[in-house]
Amino acid sequence: MADKEQRVEEFQLEKESELRFEVESGSTVHLELVNGKAEIFGSELTSGRKYSFSAGSKVAVFSWHSCQIKLTGRTEVAYISKETPMVVYLNTHVALEQMREKSEKEETRGPRLLIVGPSDVGKSTLCNMLMNYGVRMGRAPMLVDLDVGQGQISIPGTMGAYVVERPADIEEGFTQSAPLVFHFGHTTPSKNLTLYNLLVSRIADVVNMKCDEFKKVNHSGVIVNTGGWVRGSGYDSLKHAAGSFEVDVIAVMDQERLYSELKRDMPDFVKIILLPKSGGVVERNQTARSEARDAKVREYFYGTKNSLFPHTFEVKCTDIKIYKIGAPSLPDSCLPLGMKAQDNKTKLVPLTPGTSLLHHVYSISCADSTDDNVLETNIIGFVVFTEFHQEKLSFTVLSPAPHPLPKHILLQTDIQFMDIQ
Repeated sequence: MADKEQRVEEFQLEKESELRFEVESGSTVHLELVNGKAEIFGSELTSGRKYSFSAGSKVAVFSWHSCQIKLTGRTEVAYISKETPMVVYLNTHVALEQMREKSEKEETRGPRLLIVGPSDVGKSTLCNMLMNYGVRMGRAPMLVDLDVGQGQISIPGTMGAYVVERPADIEEGFTQSAPLVFHFGHTTPSKNLTLYNLLVSRIADVVNMKCDEFKKVNHSGVIVNTGGWVRGSGYDSLKHAAGSFEVDVIAVMDQERLYSELKRDMPDFVKIILLPKSGGVVERNQTARSEARDAKVREYFYGTKNSLFPHTFEVKCTDIKIYKIGAPSLPDSCLPLGMKAQDNKTKLVPLTPGTSLLHHVYSISCADSTDDNVLETNIIGFVVFTEFHQEKLSFTVLSPAPHPLPKHILLQTDIQFMDIQ
């Protein structure tokens, strides 16, 4: 068993080829760049350093020149491919860079790119790659994440934006100091499309303010990642996002139908490009998606390598206010005069403390009272109620920071987390 655990494989990558591997369940794989140059999704590998990848990781190591890679541990699959769209992706980066130079010269706004496509075509990977290439050129682009299903910036069920100023860490991703995150509460926009589109508009306003404030960010541009819902109302929300962020370019990943629909519906000044997906992209089933979401929430509380130690403490129910956004839909005939069914979707509904609130993830709102616009106010973190004490009317809370909670308005998400160590 020990021999199997420490299985060592060496791979020689030729110019413009890619090593793809997946880490076996219950295993950790260590990767080392023995010689040459290589990168993972746009982040350069350091020669001689060992990088660790946990079970379920799907990794692609690309070399523009050539290199030797050593893998230690059990992989489910590991192979070299010469069929890779990396040159096409690099051309996209070069085009963005030309737009940035033009914006500096003419004192105008930098490029704004919307990345769209169905699930599992590599949208987030392309996003990371373009951000990394931009940062390596000395840029500070803004990354916007509208994919509530997976959560690239924060946990699933949220949307957000932040400025990227250094390449992503190979193991831990982008380390952003102050992302701006907004509560949505569900893992699919269809659960509350009214709220989703409202938040898209709100984030676009915040991005515009940031670009107005910082010249470097303005010229570096904005890259917007989206979810995989591209039909019906999902398509309408993509058009809404394109309009809200006033994008110049839409990159469609691997779907000609979506490409032709956007060509038809977008104004002429928006450039629509069709990009291939990488052969290394793996389709995930519902179970894999659900596990990825759980892992993302666990990572929030415990860190990528279980290096963080969250706190547990009691909070009195009288010290907090708990809400969810959106009341059950009623037919128009049952609504008060002048009220539309849409209004119900953005209503703050108070929740009564009790055992039914346990194990949900709650967003802590920055709002001081419900007089503030709670829906459009950013959030500062998350907690989970692990126990309810009826006699004391209090909850035991799992929190990344010690007692007390920084704010008192909590918003319930659909996401549940069982703290089993």
